[in-house]
Amino acid sequence: MKDIKVLGPGCKRCQTTEEMVKAAASELGIEATVEKITDYAEMAKYGIASTPGIVIDGKVVHAGGLPKDDDLKRWLRA
Repeated sequence: MKDIKVLGPGCKRCQTTEEMVKAAASELGIEATVEKITDYAEMAKYGIASTPGIVIDGKVVHAGGLPKDDDLKRWLRA
């Protein structure tokens, strides 16, 4: 089970990123919990300066802008 956090204040890009993460996990058949983090203090703990950010199993894999679908799938498989 993957533990995924999507970091961002709730902007459209952050919502889209959350949807992309869920869709990619479903497409790959990967069980995952996806948590949306909107608290700035919590986001700061991960050292993310630009959003949206993606944290998979405690590791920051992406920050700023929409992730590429291929990259997202690669991160989920790892």
